[in-house]
Amino acid sequence: MKVKDMNGRQKAAIFLVTLGSEISAEIFKHLREDEIETLTFEIARLETVEPEQKDQVLMEFQELMMASEFISSGGIDYARELLEKALGSQKAIDIINRLTSSLQVRPFDFIRRTDPAHLLNFIQPEHPQTIALILAYLEPGKAGYILQKLHPDVQSDVARRIATMDRTSPEVLREVERVLEKKLSTLSSEDFTAAGGVDSIVEILNLVDRTTEKGIIESLEEENPELAEEIKKKMFVFEDIVLLDDRSIQKVLREVDGQELAKALKGVDQEVQEKIFKNMSKRAATMLKEDMEYMGPVRLKDVEEAQQKIVSIIRHLEETGDIVISRGEGDELVQ
Repeated sequence: MKVKDMNGRQKAAIFLVTLGSEISAEIFKHLREDEIETLTFEIARLETVEPEQKDQVLMEFQELMMASEFISSGGIDYARELLEKALGSQKAIDIINRLTSSLQVRPFDFIRRTDPAHLLNFIQPEHPQTIALILAYLEPGKAGYILQKLHPDVQSDVARRIATMDRTSPEVLREVERVLEKKLSTLSSEDFTAAGGVDSIVEILNLVDRTTEKGIIESLEEENPELAEEIKKKMFVFEDIVLLDDRSIQKVLREVDGQELAKALKGVDQEVQEKIFKNMSKRAATMLKEDMEYMGPVRLKDVEEAQQKIVSIIRHLEETGDIVISRGEGDELVQ
């Protein structure tokens, strides 16, 4: 049988046989039980695999992997453009068609390479629900940039909608994509897709500037206190340093520059300042207080930047397991 007449299961069986038993066994570990049974059956049905068949199957696999990598780097159009240059127009179309017949392309994949500043101008006039849907599917970095550039009244509305978003039907996704497809094209998934939620907005808020973050949280506290509290539990803002135990604070202080700390403590609650001072030697605390006093007035922007640097250090230490941040119920520590 010619390779072009084989189905996907038969080609996969030849591919696995060509790779050998050890590598194939590793691949099986990542497959479902029914997939393993199907492939095992196809492998058992194989008789003699001609060298030409092996070469053609491996070549097809390489082409599909190349196309998949191009798609993940820049979308369907980008992949098609590169494949056309490398393999010719007809070959590129054949590969893309084979790949997209089973591939689920993430909604709004076509704006992945769009400059966020241009995208901001494009979606700014849209309804907050439309903006929320688009941001929920964007990378957090781009979504954070766009969110902080929106009007403050719109910011909190969009943040709330992302946090309370659950599942979106393909019909709604296609309609929103259609509006954005005036100059670009995309393939939308036929399945219901999940995006948004509290985790999504927390990831975005962690990447916006401090002023934007505070404004959104304060607005949400007025509109939906329960939602705001749920978001805050998953975030860590500078004032939450009081949630750290003394040992954790001491670890943080070892990583923080003295001048940055002095700026960060400007204008914060007395409780926060005292929590810091008590975890320093008397001499170090006295020097810090003097630095704050001699520093004089400091721009709010500089204070917030210093606070954000310290928060980044705290989040990094938490990620590496060096400190633990208590986020409410269920976070009791066991000695």
